[in-house]
Amino acid sequence: MQAQRYQRGSLSLVKRKSQPDTWVFRYYAEQGGRRIYKKKIIGTVIEFPKRKDAEKAVTQPRVNVNDGAAFAPMNLEQLVAHYRRVELPLKAHSTAEGYKNYLTLHIVPKWGNSSLSAIKSVEVESWLRSFKKLNGQPGSPGTKTKIRNLMSALFSHAIRYEWAARNPITAVRTSAKRLRTPDILTAKEFQALLPELSQRDRVMVLLAGSTGLRRGELIALRWGDIDFDLSQANVTHAVWHNVEGDTKTEASRKPVPLPALVVEELKQWRLVTLYRSGDDYLFPSIAKNGRQPITPDMILRRHIRPALERVGVTKRIGFHSFRHGLGTMLRQKGVNLKTAQELLRHANSRITLEIYQQAVGAEKRVAQNLAFDGLLEGGSLQHPSAPFSTLGGYMKEVVIAINPGF
Repeated sequence: MQAQRYQRGSLSLVKRKSQPDTWVFRYYAEQGGRRIYKKKIIGTVIEFPKRKDAEKAVTQPRVNVNDGAAFAPMNLEQLVAHYRRVELPLKAHSTAEGYKNYLTLHIVPKWGNSSLSAIKSVEVESWLRSFKKLNGQPGSPGTKTKIRNLMSALFSHAIRYEWAARNPITAVRTSAKRLRTPDILTAKEFQALLPELSQRDRVMVLLAGSTGLRRGELIALRWGDIDFDLSQANVTHAVWHNVEGDTKTEASRKPVPLPALVVEELKQWRLVTLYRSGDDYLFPSIAKNGRQPITPDMILRRHIRPALERVGVTKRIGFHSFRHGLGTMLRQKGVNLKTAQELLRHANSRITLEIYQQAVGAEKRVAQNLAFDGLLEGGSLQHPSAPFSTLGGYMKEVVIAINPGF
């Protein structure tokens, strides 16, 4: 069977009498052994004033009409078009939308016209070091790392299709170190917040604080996902910008245990909510007649953050703060890393260790005093208010309280 040839088609400007001139893309398709010529309207000169603008708009249609052809991208923009058609539909909706933004706003404008062989590691690394957002502000380390990883995925895609022999992005160095430590609530602050909330908002916060569910997973929960007999929530999907789709990763689709208090709060909430069938959302939008879940940012802005201000908490708290807080509390209570990974549903323990387990000040102080006590053991120096032997015993009791396995 003869392989289908790759076609570029043709882009032409068609004059209109009573309407703006229109860019038209012409191509052919094989149907029943015959070549059928077709055309697709790309847009008017108002949308695409110059040919180069229309050429960019025709990149994706050109890839689409060559499905199955002996296609080889001439530049990164064409590779991106193929990647968007083949790979992005396999991603979770939130991930795919994030990738589209990075591709459209940053990667294609900078590297779109470059051939794959012309993109060098040092040039990409230099660009990322000086990378700025559209508003002129420096890009965060996390954003730079995400762009770097996406560019690496593009080249891996090219290698898979034998359009490239190497991935120059593997040698690009970036740091994902946070510019600031995420704010989390202390136990006292968390407890002070709960009485300030309505029943619905209190249940949301209790669920977020006890399970570490991502906000898209939290608002996607339906009553049928709650197993009251096993005291667990079955996480099977997520909602992002009112679009329901898959969870972030396969590891995310694991049941989450629910504490007895949270189970009881859920039961009480189900008795009073207007939407309580198995297919109904736990936290539905009344304005949408329950067809969509409530908007989490609205809950934060109108209810949770004002409640925190009333109890004197000025930290920058979002739903992800509860996930960070759970990871930190797991460490503070001496939970082993593997169990913490399972509870937070991370793909690997490195993510749990590097991102979510913030260093706990009291824990570090305990360790420091134990070590210093050991250095001075048997010496003549004494603590201003107590012998070091007494201090060491007290510290050991604190460590045992934090980590029973010590």
